[in-house]
Amino acid sequence: MGPRPGLRGRLGDALFRGVAGPGGLESRRRVHGTPGPRWFAADRPIRVVHGDASMFPGGLSALLLQSLHPLAMTAVADHSDYRNDPWGRLARTSTFLAYTTYGAADDAQRAVDRVRAVHENIRGRTAEGEPYHAADPHLLAWVHCAEAYCFLTAHQCYGKRPLDAAGRDAYVADMARVATALGIADPPTTLAELHDRLDSYRPELRITPQTREAVHYILLRPPLPAPVLPPYLFLGAAAVSLLPDWSREQLHLPVLPRTERWCVGPAGAAVTALIRWLLPPSPQLRA
Repeated sequence: MGPRPGLRGRLGDALFRGVAGPGGLESRRRVHGTPGPRWFAADRPIRVVHGDASMFPGGLSALLLQSLHPLAMTAVADHSDYRNDPWGRLARTSTFLAYTTYGAADDAQRAVDRVRAVHENIRGRTAEGEPYHAADPHLLAWVHCAEAYCFLTAHQCYGKRPLDAAGRDAYVADMARVATALGIADPPTTLAELHDRLDSYRPELRITPQTREAVHYILLRPPLPAPVLPPYLFLGAAAVSLLPDWSREQLHLPVLPRTERWCVGPAGAAVTALIRWLLPPSPQLRA
């Protein structure tokens, strides 16, 4: 995929570079052009969900939900440069999702191995002295479940092709394949199991100073140029609306059903549709 002409092409290419990083084009060619078996067949739900623009509000929602676990949030605050290099962190995450969802099996495994090696070296203690280790399967499972829930919920609200009940369970099962490779024991494989697993973490969750800082950064102080801020703020509001009510209460984010139904929902759908229009589809999703 080379540079595309016209305003749509220029804006879409800039958005793609922001999400995928300076090496995004080369990664895209390798992901979709390398021959060989894949972890997921072309018709699997994980390919539908992760290839849709609904991942934008879904990703923001996942970050907000993940921030409620004090160990996960401390690990991010202590070992991630998300404040000074948010685009680099976004590019690494999007590249990991691309390789594991669409890439050749060997490349997907290498992506997982790199993440596991990084996690192995991330350890420390919270301000209260509680130890954490990023490779802890229990902590990894929280991050995984938050992502699976938010990605799927966003797709059902804003995706071009929402999944039926069987497809939703199949998506959770697909995500479990990646979770197992990352070292997560017994990940949920149905939507009901995913909800139960998220609920099981609730006694561990709380808002911390790092959580407040992350939420403020994600929703109110993103490193974006002024013209992009209004649509981003709509995406942020859409991301908040996707969260479970209990998590919004903990994060002190209001639940406003009428506002969300008549304002946030349509605005989030419009911005997601705009992103979908700007970005070229993945090569393997054109059929």
